[in-house]
Amino acid sequence: MPAPAEPTAPAEPASSAQAAGAAAAPDSPTLALACELIRRRSVTPEDDGCQPLLAARLEALGFAIEPMRFGEVDNLWARRGDQGPVFCFAGHTDVVPPGPIEAWSNDPFEPTLRDGLLYGRGACDMKGSLAAMITATERFVATHPDHRGSLAFLITSDEEGPARDGTRRVVKALSARDEPIDYALVGEPSSQTRLGDLIKNGRRGSLSGVLRVRGKQGHVAYPQLADNPIHRAAPAIAELCAETWDAGNAHFPPTSFQISNIHAGTGADNVIPGELELVFNLRFSTEQTPEALQQRITAILDRHELDYAIDWRVSGHPFLTPAGALVDATQTAIETVTGHPCELSTIGGTSDGRFIAPTGAQVVELGPINATIHKVDECVGVDELEQLSAVYEQTLRRLLGPDTTD
Repeated sequence: MPAPAEPTAPAEPASSAQAAGAAAAPDSPTLALACELIRRRSVTPEDDGCQPLLAARLEALGFAIEPMRFGEVDNLWARRGDQGPVFCFAGHTDVVPPGPIEAWSNDPFEPTLRDGLLYGRGACDMKGSLAAMITATERFVATHPDHRGSLAFLITSDEEGPARDGTRRVVKALSARDEPIDYALVGEPSSQTRLGDLIKNGRRGSLSGVLRVRGKQGHVAYPQLADNPIHRAAPAIAELCAETWDAGNAHFPPTSFQISNIHAGTGADNVIPGELELVFNLRFSTEQTPEALQQRITAILDRHELDYAIDWRVSGHPFLTPAGALVDATQTAIETVTGHPCELSTIGGTSDGRFIAPTGAQVVELGPINATIHKVDECVGVDELEQLSAVYEQTLRRLLGPDTTD
């Protein structure tokens, strides 16, 4: 998910009557669909009926609908056309838990309109984007029923969770039957201060490790009879934190190393612990590989003569979509609709684009302003949703319209 920008000041709460009345009569198809999606309590990995709702809209447009359930995860693959190039809208219906309900100004699963903003869990990440994708597609197909290539949707309910049985599995199934995606637009909330000021054309890789340094438990009064793993590991930890992994490149910042958790001891002040556990993560650029980073980390630990073990997990490799058909179409669409240019960026966390890009697809991420994602009183601008739908439609016109060529 992208790193959120600083949020704007929250608006004053509306009365329940105002909230219900505003949400009951939305004045645009995009807003109406976003409200319907927010009402479904699709906390990851639950879909709670979101995908059938979207599938019904797409089936009415002539899409072939293919539900794909893996484990406890619902996925949807929908395609209109049987020729290339294949343009795919990619997104997720699952949301993060709302947290304390009493902290919200309204029920997080009851869409509420207030001061031009739509409030609700998933309004920004990313049910608003899904609604904009559907309405953009409806308008595009109405004006271009015989569009070039194929138009597809890849929707999962496993993006906010482990991301094992969602997009990753769908892409694997598509690859197994030789059904490639040429262009993928992921609806993650990429914008910072205005819609379309930033789109993601790549992401850093993510390598995590759980380091266990073994010592010997004992009494703090007799340290000569024990071996303190905290003391032993401290110099190595300091070296890892100070290490310069690379300088990055024109598209990516330098690789970063961060410790996210550290634990040792029994809780007693008179016991030397027998083991230290440390959890860390590296966000790395195309200058690195997971294997090279693992080798450098173990070399540092070995130099300090530690007794240790590491469990590694690679949750994504870095990818980059350079200037080309998809990037150009998206940037042009943004400038046409908003009147402003946009920047390309690879900052932030990971997204499901990391599973699509390795197939050779061009991938970009474009969605609403991300100031309130995963927060209490998550919201999106109503006008922002309308603009986003228009940008998506313009992108389709430039890639699959009758006058375009590969």
